[in-house]
Amino acid sequence: MMTVKPYTAEGSKKKQVAGMFNNIAPKYDFLNHFLSMGIDKIWRKRAINLLKDIEQPLILDVATGTGDLALEANRRLGCKVVGVDISVEMLKVAEEKIKKRNLENVISVQEGDSENLPFENDSFDAVMVAFGVRNFENLNKGLSDMARTLKPGGKMVVLEFSKPVYFPFKQLYMFYFRYILPWLGGIISKDKAAYTYLPESVLTFPDGKRFDDELAKAGMTPVKRFKQTMGIATIYLSEKKAQ
Repeated sequence: MMTVKPYTAEGSKKKQVAGMFNNIAPKYDFLNHFLSMGIDKIWRKRAINLLKDIEQPLILDVATGTGDLALEANRRLGCKVVGVDISVEMLKVAEEKIKKRNLENVISVQEGDSENLPFENDSFDAVMVAFGVRNFENLNKGLSDMARTLKPGGKMVVLEFSKPVYFPFKQLYMFYFRYILPWLGGIISKDKAAYTYLPESVLTFPDGKRFDDELAKAGMTPVKRFKQTMGIATIYLSEKKAQ
């Protein structure tokens, strides 16, 4: 699988991704909702609803970013969430949101690497990640470490961009994704490379059945895929085998 990096400069993908998100953190939430016309909020709610049958779960939110998924999980499930991310600037935004809502006792965030998570084995009832797995330097290592932190029988929910396949939506979307989005994102964030990286990383990401295969390689059992908005994104539900 081809590795796409945000910048042409030297350095690992991991280091470049951290730097990219540090750069765009102040504008990230606005751009997320603006460029997706708010649809990303609906996708997050649907992803979290897949965990509603777990009673008072302790959830790990990997690549938590500015904390939107963690906050939504607490709002919908009333659960405790631990968020982890490699970008300190994104985490600062998340901490401000958590503090503003007086949720410090139920949501915590910390700096950490998705491929070397600072948690014990079998610690969480569920693990989730939204728009983060395609940024992993080593996809298998990241998914395997997420699986390690899950309790046997625990659920993993992954929300990630995918590629529409139906004419003419596929053609219209790809034009927007390749040309309009990088231009708009670059102007607003002042980091054009970050929003050029976004479509490139999606186009090289193993979505659909190929991502289910990656989950299986990491020790998870794929349960179901849910395509969102004509295939712009997909929610993947998997479970860790009970011992």
